[in-house]
Amino acid sequence: MEVRISARRTEISPRLEDYTVEKVERLDRFVSGLDESDVHFVEETNPRITDSVLCEVTVQGHGHHVRASHTGPDGFAAIDGAVDKLERQLRKLKTRLIRRWHASGDEAKLSAAGVGAEEAVDAGEQPPEPARIVKSKKFHIAAMTPDDAVLELELVNHDFYFFHNSETERAAIVYRRRNGDFGLIDEAG
Repeated sequence: MEVRISARRTEISPRLEDYTVEKVERLDRFVSGLDESDVHFVEETNPRITDSVLCEVTVQGHGHHVRASHTGPDGFAAIDGAVDKLERQLRKLKTRLIRRWHASGDEAKLSAAGVGAEEAVDAGEQPPEPARIVKSKKFHIAAMTPDDAVLELELVNHDFYFFHNSETERAAIVYRRRNGDFGLIDEAG
């Protein structure tokens, strides 16, 4: 697997580079045929942020793109967290591919997706349970401007707020970004 490493506002030591390549190349054991990966390190310059190094890893292969990011106090902790997240995602992907193969009975689809037939019939490993909805809420959606929605977002202290945009007459969401600013997702019309 080709591993490309880049950085912004930080220096990558040769030790961190070797460690990163070693960790990312091991991801190929979950789904074979991963072609390339991009690892990007960014260091926040704000001294109040304790986990100032962000690591984003994108893995590609067989038409699949899997991405994870994690912050840590240094590059080693950040890459460890990102690789842990990627491992969970790749396990889910492999399970989905195996289930699809079993449902279709077509071994060619499975090998094209990067999972060997011997991995598919491994009965010793139980697949994880599918995600399910465990809580449901209903509420009245008020018509308001995006600025009013930001005020409501701060009042309820959530990461996002769903509302009816009175300017566009469509559904919209305001959300809190990592840097403390806000974003707006508006329905296209």
